[in-house]
Amino acid sequence: MKVSREIKAGIIVLGGILLLIFGFNFLKSSPVFDDSKTFYAVYDHVGGLQPGTPVSINGLSVGKVQNIKFKDKTGNLLVTFSVSNDFEFSKSSKAELYDTGIIGGKGIQIKPIFDNSAVAVSGDTLVTDTKPGLTELVQQNLAPLQMKIEGAVSNADSLLINFNEILDDKTKNDLRASISGLNDLIQSFQGSARTIDALLDKNKGQLDSSITNINHITSNFSKLSDSIANAGLGRTMKNLESTIGNLDALLARIEKGEGSLGKLMNDEELYNNLSNASKELDLLLQDFRLNPKRYVNVSVFGKKQKEYKVPEEDPAEQIEN
Repeated sequence: MKVSREIKAGIIVLGGILLLIFGFNFLKSSPVFDDSKTFYAVYDHVGGLQPGTPVSINGLSVGKVQNIKFKDKTGNLLVTFSVSNDFEFSKSSKAELYDTGIIGGKGIQIKPIFDNSAVAVSGDTLVTDTKPGLTELVQQNLAPLQMKIEGAVSNADSLLINFNEILDDKTKNDLRASISGLNDLIQSFQGSARTIDALLDKNKGQLDSSITNINHITSNFSKLSDSIANAGLGRTMKNLESTIGNLDALLARIEKGEGSLGKLMNDEELYNNLSNASKELDLLLQDFRLNPKRYVNVSVFGKKQKEYKVPEEDPAEQIEN
């Protein structure tokens, strides 16, 4: 069967139209025979999101961004994206805009929520959310730090200004003089240290001998302490404590007037009698020395003894009085 030229031309034109449709959809990253669901999301800023960007659920790519356009005069952007029918989620699920890499790039991931709400169907507008990227997080964390650094720098400037005002010419000269004196002192210390090192090197043998003698002395003290310990010093100390305790008890009894010695020490009448007796004995000896004839009268060759005359100032009478 012979095909006419017109039919061939029509077939070629129809094929070209089909190729054009396939190519256009390919360039838009949209399949021709697509049975996926279409959803919408509204963002105030998409951060460079491009059509054809994958849409994922739990990290698995389930669709692509179809179109991005302004929704209204406020500048909000309406994003159209497709999701395959293999996975169902509720209308309350979120379409989150996130960074796909460190150096840039945005993507959409569905945060599915499984509750009692209705299942999302094609044509629904999902709730949106934006996950801050690494750059935004760094900026958010660096902003307070930047303010603190600026405040610290400002305070440092004020401190330096005040410091410069304090450091007048006289103060600077005094500081220079102090630093110079400190250098001289350090040099003096260094000289003293060298002198001490030389002295130690010179007397190293004597120092070693002294240290050896000290070791001998400590060893002898150790032996002496061992000897004292072995000699029963503890037992002697216990006996001494017991003796002191007995002596304390005896003194306490004497102080209370118990026993002969206690009564003797605490009896005032006995003390007065002894004191008077001592005085009388004193006077008697004095009277005996002054008037021996009063007490001893010796007759030689049968002479008659003379009567003793009491002197005018008789010590005995003073005792009686």
